Amino acid sequence: VQLVESGGGLVQPGGSLRLSCVASGFPFKDYHMTWYRQTSGKARELVAEIGSVHEGSSTHYYLDAGKGRFTISRDNAKNTVYLNMNSLKAEDTAVFCCKVRRGPDYLVNYWGQGTQVTVSS
Repeated sequence: VQLVESGGGLVQPGGSLRLSCVASGFPFKDYHMTWYRQTSGKARELVAEIGSVHEGSSTHYYLDAGKGRFTISRDNAKNTVYLNMNSLKAEDTAVFCCKVRRGPDYLVNYWGQGTQVTVSS
């Protein structure tokens, strides 16, 4: 199992980023995927989730601060889940990770390295 996040970086307030998470080692399209974020000194927060191909890739957003600004999507042909983030704010600064939401322990318990997003002028 491997989840490799990328796309983070330093961006000015009001800017945009597109995060990517490439999955391997399991049938990606069959699994519900999520994005989490972790700010220094705080617990991980669930940002958004997207259903499997069997769930019609339905989406749900958990972070009030991100609603309307963050969009989760997936490309099953590329085994990739995305998080588009617009109108970024300093408080969005965090490490963002993708994760399988439901499934066997070996999938659910796996965390990738994450990608650092820093919003600063």
